[in-house]
Amino acid sequence: MSPEIPDKLYFKIGEVSKLASVAPHVLRYWESEFKEIQPKRANSNQRLYKRNDVEIILLIKTLLHEQGYTLAGAKKFLSEKSEAPFVAKVTHATNHLETIKKELLVVKNILQEKE
Repeated sequence: MSPEIPDKLYFKIGEVSKLASVAPHVLRYWESEFKEIQPKRANSNQRLYKRNDVEIILLIKTLLHEQGYTLAGAKKFLSEKSEAPFVAKVTHATNHLETIKKELLVVKNILQEKE
């Protein structure tokens, strides 16, 4: 299950590291391996990730850590999904569906308690 991504324009590497539960050096490595991750640089040379970058990072983590993909397999998966924005939209929709599912389970439990 993906973590809830805060509604912000930019995220620093430390924030993304905590959201994805991976070390910052892993994010820097993935940035060099996956062309879909393209953080901007602040005047201080700090990496600034957009929401799309964070969603792709979470997808990559899922592919590598949970689904057992290799780096080459994850790259192929992302390239077959035509463009990164499509992947990000699917990931974003999946996160919303997971949130809705949780809320429905809470409602179900409340209704069962009233019976």
